[in-house]
This record gives sequence, structure tokens and C-alpha cells, in this order.
Amino acid sequence: MPQRTDIHKVLIIGSGPIVIGQACEFDYSGTQACKALRSLGYEIVLVNSNPATIMTDPEMADVTYIEPLNVERLEQIIAKERPDALLPNLGGQSGLNLASELYKEGVLDKYNVKVIGVQVDAIERGEDRIEFKKTMNALGIGMARSEVAYSVEEGLRIADELGYPVVLRPAYTMGGAGGGLVYNKEEFRIVMERGLQASLVHQVLVEESVLGWEELELEVVRDKDNNMITVCFIENVDPLGVHTGDSFCTAPMLTISEDLQKELQRQAYKIVEHIGVIGGTNVQFAHDPVSDRVIVIEINPRTSRSSALASKATGFPIALVSAKLATGLTLAEIPCGKCGTLDKYVPGGDYVVVKFARWAFEKFKGVEDKLGTQMRAVGEVMSIGKNYKEALQKAIRSLEKGRYGLGHVKDFDQLSKAELLRRLGTASSERHFLMYEALRKGATVDEIFAATQVKHWFIGQMKELVEEEEALVGAVKAQGFDKGVTDGMLKKAKEDGFSDKYLSEILRVPEDQIRNRREALGVTETWDGVHVFGTENSSYYYSTYNAPDNNPVSFDRPKVMILGGGPNRIGQGIEFDYCCVHAAI
Repeated sequence: MPQRTDIHKVLIIGSGPIVIGQACEFDYSGTQACKALRSLGYEIVLVNSNPATIMTDPEMADVTYIEPLNVERLEQIIAKERPDALLPNLGGQSGLNLASELYKEGVLDKYNVKVIGVQVDAIERGEDRIEFKKTMNALGIGMARSEVAYSVEEGLRIADELGYPVVLRPAYTMGGAGGGLVYNKEEFRIVMERGLQASLVHQVLVEESVLGWEELELEVVRDKDNNMITVCFIENVDPLGVHTGDSFCTAPMLTISEDLQKELQRQAYKIVEHIGVIGGTNVQFAHDPVSDRVIVIEINPRTSRSSALASKATGFPIALVSAKLATGLTLAEIPCGKCGTLDKYVPGGDYVVVKFARWAFEKFKGVEDKLGTQMRAVGEVMSIGKNYKEALQKAIRSLEKGRYGLGHVKDFDQLSKAELLRRLGTASSERHFLMYEALRKGATVDEIFAATQVKHWFIGQMKELVEEEEALVGAVKAQGFDKGVTDGMLKKAKEDGFSDKYLSEILRVPEDQIRNRREALGVTETWDGVHVFGTENSSYYYSTYNAPDNNPVSFDRPKVMILGGGPNRIGQGIEFDYCCVHAAI
């Protein structure tokens, strides 16, 4: 496979300590980069201060430094190792920020280190709010009205002109750190001061609110010859106003028209071409369904939290491919298994992916369970099903919070319709469980939409689950489980993602009785795979009640089952990922 002859040793910067909005997805990206570049024959120098990552295992790089991620220390390592190139866009925001600082301090020029994957000026065009706005204006891409401020007083003047509420977006941060949605001057002063401190360049964008619009994301991959593909289209179920890391989302987009998806892709390609990123870029849009106005919110000229999700959702290893493209390979030169080469890749599949966030508000006494533009999730789960209902209910069970369905959480089923609708006015980690009970209490789809701005289609899907649950409960009360619940009702419940455990709880029937009956009917889970591109036969497998069985081939040799750590939470992070990977290999 061809490669750059002017590069022999590559420096990769890790993501450093885990913070909210930055977890094992960057370890995944960095590890994939190390594996990809070593497979091409390059020597790898890795720097990361986090010892719990798979990335920092000595087998991943030729030389591994567990050192502070700052300019002074990086210069010392560069002086010692003399890398030919720096790959900064696979280690999260830390890598981008450090690359920018190293460039501005003259360290990269001093030691003749090339930046690959993303150029320094591309970092500024993507991360610096002034440069980003200039770039979008030059391209004719719509944006929310905004101005940049460097002080609280300057920001207050801008907010008065735009009108409250406004969104504050600090430059060079991740997870919305330091920013937020503010409704008045008192809130503005507090959040603005925090944002100025969080920003690497003490710069905050004061932006008009597009609260309630749809938030849509594209994962785009580009090579040096400007060939581009869209790996994944992601639809956020929660509207603008809730950070994408807290919003649950689907892939593919389920309610967005093909014409709109094509327009988003056209704009995304235009942006990515101009920014000049080689590899993966996450582009986030807002869409107003009423006016049909589309604006770009931001781009991540690096692999991101969404990139890791998109990789698993599609079987397309974005980080690994991005690392190879950074060395000069093109999409046409990278094998794609089933479709030949990656330039022929087209997103698609007969399944639905749902990502649901995992929070840990219980660990922080006095902290309000309230979601906004600053990310609060500490982890997330991903589920796959043949339809949205199946995937959604599997995601809820994956949270490891003792919840086997959407209903009867805490005391929500005891609250009145009016109280439920009142609580729905504020986005929280419990919003979708409150929605379920509000529907049970007779709230209409329109009423819940007015309170949450969650699209009618998603609320309608939840309403159908409520109605199905109530019909099952009513049938058991009237005639008992064996006579009241027909074979068709039980089969439909399984196809829509209801678990035996949850059915047992709501119907007050032993779980074994439900399982034995459905198995006698031939209603059993089957397995299907998401093909991993770049391989011949490797797949991720998921369970479903809506397809024939495509169980993986059985092997004759002894088998060992390894259980992973589940969704991240406070006190449990990538160290368990590290352990499981080593147990497997």
C-alpha cells in the first residue's frame, strides 16, 4: 500500500485526563490511529497523561510517554524523538489545542515537524469562533446571528442587541464546557465569566437562540484528493437547547426528508473542503421545520464523541481510516471488504441505532438535574434494532439503572397530567420517562410537543408503546394472561422491544410463564450483524425479534465470554475497557 516517503516517525497526542464530554471515544480514536499507522510501517511516538487508556499500553506505540500535555513538555519530547509529523486530530480537543499552541510558539517550525490530518489554519477556522464565522460567510453557509466577545461588558452589549435568550459558546472547548443558554443579564454575567475562563483564547461567541430547532449531524470523511463520503447521518431526538452529548439520537435519520439530507450533505462537503481536514469531520446543523431554514452550528475538525458512535453504528472505522488518509492514502486505495474500496461506500442498513446518554446526577449533591448546552452526561449506551421502538427499549435496559422499560420509573406514574407537563417544560435526564407517563395520563402528542419540542413522530412512536402496554394490562385484568393476551399481542410486544422482565412487572405474571409461552410460539430472539468495513467477514452482532437468524459461525475450539463494563459513570471509566481488551487479546 503506498505511503508518504517524507514521514517515518509520527507523534500522536492523546486526550489526557477524562472530563465530562470527553471519555473513552478519544482513547478509541487514538488507539485506532496507532494501529493504522504501525500497520503501514510508521514509527509511533505517543504522549498522553492518562495511564488508564488502551492507547498508553506499550504495545500500541514504539515509544510511549506518560507526561503532562503542555507545550514545554511536548517540546522536550519533540527535541528528543525528532518526529517527522504530528497527528493531532485523533486525540480529542486536547490534541487540537496543543497543536495550535505548538505552532504559535514556533516549536513545529523549529524542529521541522509537519502537521498531518488537519492543518493548523484549519483548526483555527473550525475552532476559533471569529474565523469560523468568516469562513461560513465566505461560503454562503447560513449561521445564527452572533458576535464574538472578549469581556463580560462587551458580551452584554451584544446580548442586548440580539435579545434574550442567547447561547454562549466559548472557543476551543469541548462538550460545551463553560457555555450555556442564558435568559437574563444576571445569568449572562455568571456564564460569560465562566466561558471566558474556559476558552483557550478567552473568546466567547454570543449567539441568537434557535431553541427548539432540530439538531442534525453528518460524519464526513475526506482524503487529500478532495474525495468525500458521508459515513453517517445522525438525528438528535431532543431539540436544540440540549447538548448533543445529552440528547438521545438515532442513526440513520428517521424523520428527515431525502431532499433535506442531500442539502445538508452538499453544505457539509462545501465546509469540509474549505476547512481542509483530511480524515473525519463532524458537522452539526440546526433546521427549523417551520421556515425550513438551515444553519450550521459548529464543526469538529477531528474525531469526536459522535465519530465513535457513527463508527459503531455503521461498522465504518472512522479513526482508523482517518489515520491512513492522513499519511496520503486516498479512499480509493483503502479496501472496503464488501464494496471494494472506501470511495464506493454508501451509508445504509436495515436497522436503527439509538444512542441514549448515561448521567450521574446522584453523585453530585445539590446539583440540579437540568440539561442545557453544556454537556452533563458521563457516558452513553448504543442499541441496535430492526425498528425504532425495539432499539429505544433496548437502550433503556442498557443503562444499568434497574429500568426494564419506559414506564413506572420512580413515582412518575403517581403524578397528575398537569404536573407531568409542568416538569416536561425543563429538559432533564428523566424527560423521556416523564413523557411516557404523561401519555399514559392522557396528554396529547401536541401537548407534549408544546412542552418539549420533541418531534411529533418520536412522541407518536412512544404513544403507540403506551397504548400497546395499556392494552396488554387491560387484557390481563379482563381475562387473565393465558386467555386475554393473544399470541399476536405477545409477538407484537416482543417485536416492539418489550422485555420479558418488564412484561412480567406490568402484567403481574411470572417471567418464566411469559418466556415459556413465547418460546412455544417460536418467538425467540435472533442475531444479525453490522459488517465492519475494511474486513471480509467481521461484524458487530445485535439481537432482534424482527428478522431471521444470522447467527455467527460457530467454532470448534473452546469459547470464553468476556463481559464489558457497560456505560461509563463516575468511578468507572476506560480502565475497564483497557482490562477487557487485554483479556480478549
